[in-house]
Amino acid sequence: MTDKSDRIPVATRLRNNFLTGLIICAPLAITIWLTFSFVRWADSWVKPYIPAYYNPENYLNFAVPGLGMLTAIVMITAIGFLGKNLIGRSIVNFGESVLHRMPLVRTIYKSLKQIFETVLKEQSTSFKKCGLIEFPSPGTWALVFISGDAQGEIAARLNSEGEEMVSVFLAPTPIPTAGFLMFVPRSKIIMLEMTPEEGAKLLISGGLLAPDYKPKSVLPLIIAPSVSPRQGT
Repeated sequence: MTDKSDRIPVATRLRNNFLTGLIICAPLAITIWLTFSFVRWADSWVKPYIPAYYNPENYLNFAVPGLGMLTAIVMITAIGFLGKNLIGRSIVNFGESVLHRMPLVRTIYKSLKQIFETVLKEQSTSFKKCGLIEFPSPGTWALVFISGDAQGEIAARLNSEGEEMVSVFLAPTPIPTAGFLMFVPRSKIIMLEMTPEEGAKLLISGGLLAPDYKPKSVLPLIIAPSVSPRQGT
């Protein structure tokens, strides 16, 4: 009996091998390219501000990739450390007071600061959960990222109806950076166990990269039969 693989045309086997190699190499090559592109972008912004005396490239015969990004990380960490003590906090408050006097700059600065404080604070739950809502019509479901509970005037007006409202972000496919901010009753949201990273993969791939899910099976309760004591004769 001849093997089944012998009946596959050579061109088909070559195509399958090529596609397999493409699946292996393409994500790796794109990841390396994006990483080096980001490192070069960070270096192009930071390196010009490094004094020549402290720049090791002036003493070496080759460029040091990632020097600018490493310098930026060290400087940001140092600024964060100084911003926690009294002197550093005073300097930060003085700088913010100057920015608050500028009409256009203060609006941009306040908005960006609130966004970063909301997203990066340690106890924040923003964009850490995914859910499903009926959109755009009943019976049709869309994946959303949970931003948090509605706050401010929106919460005061919507919660007065007797339903707790939640702000969600509805992102399009395949570019989830744009989308719609929606306020949905909590009872209308089906919470999911997938992470935001898995949800983003699902959106970008158009539903092809669905995360693995193992439903929690409930084991039946087995009650052992009672054994009556043996009566003596």
